Amino acid sequence: MPTNLFELAESCLYTASVEAKLEATEQAAQIFRQGAFSLDERSPPRPASEVCFPEHPKLVDPRHLPRRKLTTVAGKIAFLHAVAHIEFTAIQLAWDMVYRFRGMPPAFYDDWLEVAIEEAFHFSLVRGRLKGFDADYGQFPAHRGLWELAEETAHDVKARLALVPRVMEARGLDVTPAMIAKLDAIGDDATADILRIILKEEVGHVARGTRWFQYVCHEQGLDPMAEYFGLVERYLRGAVRGPFNTELRRAAGFSELELELLEAMATEGPAHID
Repeated sequence: MPTNLFELAESCLYTASVEAKLEATEQAAQIFRQGAFSLDERSPPRPASEVCFPEHPKLVDPRHLPRRKLTTVAGKIAFLHAVAHIEFTAIQLAWDMVYRFRGMPPAFYDDWLEVAIEEAFHFSLVRGRLKGFDADYGQFPAHRGLWELAEETAHDVKARLALVPRVMEARGLDVTPAMIAKLDAIGDDATADILRIILKEEVGHVARGTRWFQYVCHEQGLDPMAEYFGLVERYLRGAVRGPFNTELRRAAGFSELELELLEAMATEGPAHID
């Protein structure tokens, strides 16, 4: 009997154990290769506010997190821990996309399950690098900003697609190349190479967000561009940050007009689509 994808997603999201989440994702990867999932809706999704994070790291306001230089070992560990937390949260976000939004085409679930599998791989790479410094995920505080946005958009797949892949994750396309350059400059090839792997695959994740956001808008008879900027204004009050990596954003499905409006929004305030 095929494994029920929604039940597997629930088992991953509603356990606090990091190892159990990784094991569920690895199990999903094996089943995914066999194409043996069912999408039977046996029970409605549980609230996003009840999704479990591990006891450690402690989640705090981002303003309370220390800033350290990459040129010190302590700074490098803090940086890797922050990246590990982003990737761990990304596993949760991808699984929640699979779990929460029912009635989508089967390809939607294939896409976001594949994202969850890739995010787990990214997390394992970063965690392995952390362990090389005799550190591990959970021993420093982290922030919960990404998950707060997931809770706010739990009722609307369109808003989730617009704001998580196409705002928050797209920001990684803008800032990661500079991080790689800094790591190259200080001779940390091992960490830089991990970020190169992550960056390459994140372009595909944002592109999936673009594709499915446009699909939902068309299904609902909405203009994707007007809806996108309307959601950014509604949920984020138009607060987007540049500069933007236009090359990578184009590869992830952003149009030239979207990039122009984002640039204007970052420098001048909220964009208005007539």
